[in-house]
Amino acid sequence: MDTGCLSSMNIAGAKQVRSFAGQLHTQRCFTSSSVQALKTSHRTTFSSTSPGLRNKGKGSRRGLRALQVVCQDFPRPPLENTINYLEAGQLSSSFRSSERPSKPLQVVIAGAGLAGLSTAKYLADAGHKPIVLEARDVLGGKLAAWKDEDGDWYETGLHIFFGAYPNVQNLFAELGISDRLQWKEHSMIFAMPNKPGEYSRFDFPETLPAPLNGVWAILKNNEMLTWPEKVKFAIGLLPAMLGGQAYVEAQDGLTVSEWMEKQGVPDRVNDEVFIAMSKALNFINPDELSMQCILIALNRFLQEKHGSKMAFLDGNPPERLCMPIVNHIQSLGGEVRLNSRIQKIELNPDGTVKHFALTDGTQITGDAYVCAAPVDIFKLLVPQEWREISYFKRLDKLVGVPVINVHIWFDRKLKNTYDHLLFSRSSLLSVYADMSLACKEYYDPNRSMLELVFAPAEEWIGRSDTEIIEATMLELAKLFPDEIAADQSKAKILKYHVVKTPRSVYKTVPNCEPCRPLQRSPIEGFYLAGDYTKQKYLASMEGAVLSGKFCAQSIVQVNALSCSGSLCIAGAAIIVV
Repeated sequence: MDTGCLSSMNIAGAKQVRSFAGQLHTQRCFTSSSVQALKTSHRTTFSSTSPGLRNKGKGSRRGLRALQVVCQDFPRPPLENTINYLEAGQLSSSFRSSERPSKPLQVVIAGAGLAGLSTAKYLADAGHKPIVLEARDVLGGKLAAWKDEDGDWYETGLHIFFGAYPNVQNLFAELGISDRLQWKEHSMIFAMPNKPGEYSRFDFPETLPAPLNGVWAILKNNEMLTWPEKVKFAIGLLPAMLGGQAYVEAQDGLTVSEWMEKQGVPDRVNDEVFIAMSKALNFINPDELSMQCILIALNRFLQEKHGSKMAFLDGNPPERLCMPIVNHIQSLGGEVRLNSRIQKIELNPDGTVKHFALTDGTQITGDAYVCAAPVDIFKLLVPQEWREISYFKRLDKLVGVPVINVHIWFDRKLKNTYDHLLFSRSSLLSVYADMSLACKEYYDPNRSMLELVFAPAEEWIGRSDTEIIEATMLELAKLFPDEIAADQSKAKILKYHVVKTPRSVYKTVPNCEPCRPLQRSPIEGFYLAGDYTKQKYLASMEGAVLSGKFCAQSIVQVNALSCSGSLCIAGAAIIVV
């Protein structure tokens, strides 16, 4: 999310086939409160009788078939007995089993993304009363999605749920919505740039435990790396395998490219594997990404048998994931309000928070305050009196990376695709999926809708949608040489949506790890949540949920200590990673 703009391109859906070069666009931009107040005539508060976010449009025809079981989903993997899942479940249950507060805290939370909603959910579980304030008119933050006039959804990003996301998986189970995850076969599928239209697969056998199933998947793939390259790659990884977490943390100062050179890993490993992996993890290339990020991902995916197994949500994230969290919060006495943008954090004379001042003139007061907005937005809101405090000053190093999400509806069903996430290995694209196959709500038996992550996007974020679509089509012509041509002489575009996020997840460059803040700030009663805060899953949905848990844990424990008359413990003492 941009330091100046939370943006999406809201393009009216086309009713008939037309060339992308002639489409007209309208922009719907939600600016940061420190730059421009969002002009709204009302504030939406979710109540127990609210129908939620259902956007009644011309898409009622899609609503009738939204959740048909049409995709060949694979069984849910047995995650419940894994150590990480059990530990995540114990943290969740600690909120439900904690002693009920004699006076519930009213906790004001800015931001209704996964971090803010998770913070509120677990505070409500512990008996407190959260009030979530969302600046925009849609839930989800980086999971936000919108419905166009045809009833089709378009999203902020292509969201994949991994088996190695124990807190996310627990959250789904706690809400009773685990069946909304559509699990795919345990494979990673890469396009082959030197063989247009062909793919290379890493298939993880179900009969082998971790990490042997991952080793087998790598060894069986002979299309991307030669045996000598695999051996050199394995030797390069030996220090990480033997050195454990201490070694992983020590690599934060190196980029992926620098680490590879230091370890003597062949350049082709970078070209064949790490470019695609880096763009999928953080939307940047290996010459910028911290090696720590790669090693953490490899550790999560290879140490758990089902860690790299992927699932798609069965529909749009605001309704299918965020609304169940909202309903849970409301059922326990909490509130979630849309169109409630913070203009300023007002302080008391002692430097603590007095209230959150909204752009509509409202002042929201609580017993504790949480900012769960993206780091770039929060930096704009930091009061002048706090800016020289090292906790806040270190945030300058954390900067969101630009991301573009592209959706293209074609006039036919594409054949050269899978019901799975695909690594494009394109210079401009990161990953993509045919959502008409992979997602039940988006299913279409006659036409494909490709959702693609355009990354790295820094040089493209300011360009027109037409330029972005033209560049995307050139890349798709390489991936689908028999079906797609850049001039649309083959598959034709029915319509498209381009969603630009000028500042998304924080850019995981070397030496930014020490700058990530604990959830409990040095300001009494003020906390942070978000995937950029200190937790072990980096910038991800899992990281956002875990940060919300840690934030709620901090508030609950500090309140318990305060009520018992004990001294408050420093933030580091209550964060266990």
